[in-house]
Amino acid sequence: MDFYQTSLSQLHDDLVNKKISASELTKETFAHIKGNEDQVKAFISLNEDQALKRAAEIDAKGISADQLTAGVPLAVKDNILTKGLTTTAASKMLENFNPVYDATVVEKLNAADYINVGKTNLDEFAMGSSTENSAFFTTHNPWDLTRVPGGSSGGSAAAVAAGDVLGALGTDTGGSIRMPASFNGVVGMKPTYGRVSRWGIIAFGSSFDQVGWLTQNVKDNALLTALISGNDDRDMTSSLKEVPDWAAQLNENTNVKGLRIAVPKEYFDGLDEDVQEVIKATLDHLESLGAIVDEVSLPHTKYGVPAYYILASSEASSNLQRYDGIRYGFRAADVKNLEDVYVRSRSEGFGEEVKRRIMLGTFSLSAGFYDAYFNKAAKVRRLIAQDFEDVFKDHDVIVGATGASTAFKIGAEIDDPQTMYMNDVLTVPVNMAGLPAMSIPAGFSAKNGMPVGLQIIGKAFDEQTVYNTGYVFEQTTDFHKKTPKLGGQN
Repeated sequence: MDFYQTSLSQLHDDLVNKKISASELTKETFAHIKGNEDQVKAFISLNEDQALKRAAEIDAKGISADQLTAGVPLAVKDNILTKGLTTTAASKMLENFNPVYDATVVEKLNAADYINVGKTNLDEFAMGSSTENSAFFTTHNPWDLTRVPGGSSGGSAAAVAAGDVLGALGTDTGGSIRMPASFNGVVGMKPTYGRVSRWGIIAFGSSFDQVGWLTQNVKDNALLTALISGNDDRDMTSSLKEVPDWAAQLNENTNVKGLRIAVPKEYFDGLDEDVQEVIKATLDHLESLGAIVDEVSLPHTKYGVPAYYILASSEASSNLQRYDGIRYGFRAADVKNLEDVYVRSRSEGFGEEVKRRIMLGTFSLSAGFYDAYFNKAAKVRRLIAQDFEDVFKDHDVIVGATGASTAFKIGAEIDDPQTMYMNDVLTVPVNMAGLPAMSIPAGFSAKNGMPVGLQIIGKAFDEQTVYNTGYVFEQTTDFHKKTPKLGGQN
C-alpha cells in the first residue's frame, strides 16, 4: 500500500468494501517499514505479531462505515503508554518498562479498532530538537539521510514522511510536533492545550505538553485529531468544550477570502534566506487567494526561548524525580546505600540532555533563585500570551515559518545546547500561550532541496480556522504530494 497515493477516507472505503483486508494491509505495511528501517530508523519497537493478530480479529468481525480507523495501521510515539507494549521514552531509565494500562488517546484508538504497528523514536523524555538525544539511536530524515528529522517527535515524522504509515502520534512541549513536521515535509498539529487528554503521557512539562498527530495531509490530521480529543476525568486540565467535526468543513467550498492573516515581523528575524524566500512566496499565494495579509508585532517573542527553558525545565525536574531506582525503571548495580541508589541510578539512567534540564530546573526552583528566574519567566509567559491576544483582536490566524532553517546535518549542533535550543524560537511561544498551531509543507529550499514548513497559529480552541487555512493552501499547491527518495536530494 502506497500511503502517498491514498488518504484515510479512501483507505477506509477500500477496507469497508473489501478491496483490501486489514490483514493484507498490515502485512504490506510491515514489509514497507522493514524496507526503510535500516536507513531511517524511525521505530524503537515494532508490534508485528500483535498487530497481525488484531488485524485478523478485525477482518473476522468486519468493518462498518462509521469505523474510520478500523484496520488502519498507525504509529505511536514511545512516550505514550501502551499496555503490554514496552514504552521507553527513548531512555535507558525505562528501557524495559512495560505499562499495565493505556494512555487515554490509545484507549480511544483501541476502541476505534486501529492497528498499532509500533513505537517511534524520540529525544529522551521528549527533550530535544533533533532526535539525536535518544538513548538508542538517531533517526534519519527520509529526504536526506545525513540530516536530522527534528525532535522530539522525529521518529513519528520520519515514519510518515517515509510512507510507513498514514499517521503517527506525537507530543509537543515546545514545537516537538511542528518542527519535525517542517523538517520532514509532513503535516503536524499541536491542538489547543487541554483539547486532548495527557493522561498516560510520560510527562515533560505538564503545563506545556500536548498530544497531536503527524500526517500526510491536512484532512487526515483533522479526522484523527477529532478522534482523540475531548474531556477526560483523569486529566483535570482537559477541556469540557465540545469537539467539532473539523474535517466536515474541509471541502471544495473552503476558502480564505477575507481571512485576516497576521505576519509577525519578529518571525523573519534570523531566518535563513532560502526559508525566507519560501515563506514570502507562501504569503503572496495566500493573498492571491483573497486573504488579507498584515505585518504585526509580537514584541516578546525574543524572550520565549529563555523563559520556556526555565519553566519547562523546572516542571521536568519535578516530573522526573519519580525515577529514583526504587519503584520502577533503571536501577544501578552494586549500590552501597540508599543515597547511592538515587545518585547512581539517575546518573547512569538519564542522558546528558535530560540531566542538564533537571539541573537547570532544580536551580531555577531553588530558594535563592526562584524569584530571579522561575517567577520572572512566568511573568514573561503572561506577556507572550498577551501579545497573541492583542493580535487576535483584529486577525484570524498568525502565519510564519515553523523553523528558521531546514533540517541540519546530524552532529552539526548536538554539542552546542544553546544553538539547539534556539531552533525552537518560532514554536515555543505557542506552547507558552496554549494555542493551536499546525505546520504544513510550504515548499522546498532552493539551496538544499529540503522541505520548509509554514506554521499557522490560531485562537484558543479555534482549530477549525487553522485547518481551513492549511487545507486551502494544500489544495492549491502540490508540495504535500512530493515524496522523498530515501537518502537523495530532492
